Amino acid sequence: MVTSRELGKTRLPLWAAGFVVLICVTILGLSAWREWETRNADLRNAEIDMANLAHSLIQHADDTFELADTILVGLVHRLELDGMGPDTIEKLQTYLPTRKSSDRIRGIFVYDETGRWLATTEQIDFSRLNNSDREYFQRHRDSPEKGTLIGRPIKSRAGGQWIITASRRIDRPDGSFAGVALLTIDVAYFVKFYERFDVGPNGSASLLNNDGIMLARSRDESGVFVGRDLSKAPLFREWKKRPVAAVYYFKSPLDGVQRLSYYQRSSRYPLMVLASKSQDDVLTPWRRAAVTRVTFVLGLVLLIAVIGYYLVRQLSQRQRMAQALAANEAHFRLLAEQSSDMVTRIGLDNRLLYVSPSCQRMIGWSPDELLGKSAVAGIHEEDMERVEQAITALKNGEAEEARFVYRQRHRENGDIWVEAALHVTRASDSGEIDGVVAVVRDMTEQKDLQDKLAALATTDGLTGLANRRTFDERLTDEWARARRDGTQLSLLLIDVDHFKKFNDHYGHLAGDGCLRALSRILSAHARRPADLAARYGGEEFAVLLPDTGPDGCAEVGEAIRQALRDLAMLHAQNPPSRLVTVSVGAAASLPSETTADASTLVAAADRALYAAKDNGRDRLVMSGQVVPWPAKTA
Repeated sequence: MVTSRELGKTRLPLWAAGFVVLICVTILGLSAWREWETRNADLRNAEIDMANLAHSLIQHADDTFELADTILVGLVHRLELDGMGPDTIEKLQTYLPTRKSSDRIRGIFVYDETGRWLATTEQIDFSRLNNSDREYFQRHRDSPEKGTLIGRPIKSRAGGQWIITASRRIDRPDGSFAGVALLTIDVAYFVKFYERFDVGPNGSASLLNNDGIMLARSRDESGVFVGRDLSKAPLFREWKKRPVAAVYYFKSPLDGVQRLSYYQRSSRYPLMVLASKSQDDVLTPWRRAAVTRVTFVLGLVLLIAVIGYYLVRQLSQRQRMAQALAANEAHFRLLAEQSSDMVTRIGLDNRLLYVSPSCQRMIGWSPDELLGKSAVAGIHEEDMERVEQAITALKNGEAEEARFVYRQRHRENGDIWVEAALHVTRASDSGEIDGVVAVVRDMTEQKDLQDKLAALATTDGLTGLANRRTFDERLTDEWARARRDGTQLSLLLIDVDHFKKFNDHYGHLAGDGCLRALSRILSAHARRPADLAARYGGEEFAVLLPDTGPDGCAEVGEAIRQALRDLAMLHAQNPPSRLVTVSVGAAASLPSETTADASTLVAAADRALYAAKDNGRDRLVMSGQVVPWPAKTA
């Protein structure tokens, strides 16, 4: 019965280990929380930067289009008062260049009701130019609205560059359509302005209209993104539900970059700006710092864990020592009788002085039947000598302990495998060796498992044939035996024709079935005990035929080839037969003192195999470099 004091001692190392684990987990948790908070703080700071930038950009856009609107309002008002006669147009042509006083304004144009150019700030011959096909012209012609229309970006007919148009309708005194006044702003003007702001190597600043049309974008001098329709993007699909300004995370449909952005809609014009940074650019400094901090924390946790491990280990060792001392104080019989192993005490005369009750279960005899009998009785005769030597060495003081495995006779079940751990005992008064204590454990199941594992180590898992390692070992042994006995040794190397095409066409499961079918044929033709069929590698197999000459070798090889054809397994990628076939390379040798080694036999069979492939496959070729073979066999 375990006392509360002993239970407390048992729990002490567990409490210590739990405390160390708790500290390590707490440090890691706090570190992870801190890194997450730092990451979120970096993202929040970037959001604030993008919000400030968006406010600046929308103010700039508003100011730009307000200037355009002011110029257009004055121009239209003058034309509606003075009319659009030749004198007015001539004065206007002189007046317009004075209004282009800012680099914001690309050009100012006046068109009549047919779209014909009347006046412009551009120094070009516009007598034959007509803009009646432009969208903004048609909208003003068809609608009596007087407000300023900000149009989609277009290619300028005057200069060929991308421009943004701002236009107003000109009416006659009776309210009918008289023409259009147009002001253009270079897209490049916005691009250059946006380049002043540092948004990182993958960031961007964009100007769009409320329909999702890209008007201008930073890092877009060639105008690749100008005019793109982004109305299907999530930002515009839910446009009415969104506030006029907000943080927006998205994956850009233009370049695929994951972005952190802030959009701001204009309160005066149908425009919005989108200031964004690459999320990776924002988090890169955090990641670098996080790697350093996490590395330090992991090092600290590892140090704590190592120190804690050694402390817990010391506590456990001290506890085990205390328990061992307490156990030594208990009676030997009580300990032995509670053990599932058979515990015996052997005297200096090799007689059993004590046998634990578990002997009944382990070897079938009761303790009373064994007491006084020889300790080596029932041990297999092949193991007897080494067991006796070990016991003698212990009694002579040559060793303190020994451990070995041997066979022990069971009363009903024959021989079983057991493991014995022996340790000398000494008299308490003199310290002299007075016997040996043996703890015997049944190892039969473990030995069987070891034997099965040994078999698996020598067998190919797919086909059940010997594997390459077993083949190499047997080849070396058989070569040495053939040289010693003066007998011939033959080898068949067998390769499935076009097996890769078979796999590709029918699938790997069918390929495995094909290899297993061939392995069954090989096993059936390697009949003699010394014959060995092995998987040499992939779809290549080997058959080792000891004490066999070239005639027998060719006969077995041809039988294998024909047996596979008789199976008639379809192989559509193996013309002309359209069946699974093999190429066979055969070689035979009479090893002698002058013959190099077994590799010569393998090389000869391999050359014969390649000759079989080169000559059309589905055939056997006998190597002529080892023992000549009639051509008809090939």
